[in-house]
Amino acid sequence: MKKIIFALVASAAALSGTAAYAQSNTQDAAGTAYIGAGVVGSRYDFGDSVGAGAVSGDNHSGTKAAGKIYGGYNIDNTWAVEAGYTDFGKRSYNYTQNGAAGGINTDAHSFYVAGKGTWPVARDFAVFGKLGVAQNHNEVTTSGIASLNGSNNKTALYASVGGEYAINKNVKVSLEYENYGKSDIDTGRKAGAVTAGLRYNF
Repeated sequence: MKKIIFALVASAAALSGTAAYAQSNTQDAAGTAYIGAGVVGSRYDFGDSVGAGAVSGDNHSGTKAAGKIYGGYNIDNTWAVEAGYTDFGKRSYNYTQNGAAGGINTDAHSFYVAGKGTWPVARDFAVFGKLGVAQNHNEVTTSGIASLNGSNNKTALYASVGGEYAINKNVKVSLEYENYGKSDIDTGRKAGAVTAGLRYNF
């Protein structure tokens, strides 16, 4: 899936200078701004945080839906600068090991700032890519025999690729794969996420 999206981005970049898509609804005017919100699906995994032989009624891995808000400024009809906040939510994992109880609780969120490039492939559809930095926060608390060490905050590389459909000139929906990078305490939330977004240009 990722390879297909990257191939679409490369193909769109090669076509971005053609007149065929000059009137594309996906391209925003220079000097305008946008705001948006999204539903974020991310993975979590506690399996590497506990030793062998741990027994639990909780799932040590899975997916969780959370939320995101973001906004951006269009430098021209291809390039923009975007910033956002993603709340990955809270997860907990309780277990016993050799008769002793332990628990891990995580609460993760991220801020990011990135440059965004958008390339139309049809009048109402475009592909885009983002590259920037994320400030990741992963607050981890433990109980019982569980023990984890590390900083709650870490700055990491942020990258995204996706597609965007223009409902009209101002309203667009998108689907993208985002990678926020790792946290210093690498338990709970994983680096990647899939986000469905809705944004308004004004």
